[in-house]
Amino acid sequence: QVRLVESGGGLVQPGGSLRLSCAASGNIFSRYTMAWYRQAPGKERELVASITRSGGTNYADSVKDRFTISRDNAKNTVYLQMNSLEFEDTAVYYCYTRDSILDYWGQGTQVTVSS
Repeated sequence: QVRLVESGGGLVQPGGSLRLSCAASGNIFSRYTMAWYRQAPGKERELVASITRSGGTNYADSVKDRFTISRDNAKNTVYLQMNSLEFEDTAVYYCYTRDSILDYWGQGTQVTVSS
């Protein structure tokens, strides 16, 4: 059984920073790609960033040069450092991974960018 638990969301002003964390349990973390998705009100869930087990990264165009995804395989944790936050970054952020059979999602953490 894989469990993903996000933390680090909150309220931040435009231009501010937050770091999200996702702690994973179960024998999966070091073997698979991890990702962050987000879903804003009234919009579809979208991929924000992903990181392979060897550290290769991929970002949505809207967050490139502002967000950084990283992972610590020893701690079974993936991070999302978010800088220069904009109103449009307001969303629930979800941690995601999958093995050969199943998708796994965290419960989500709210990020609100507001002045």
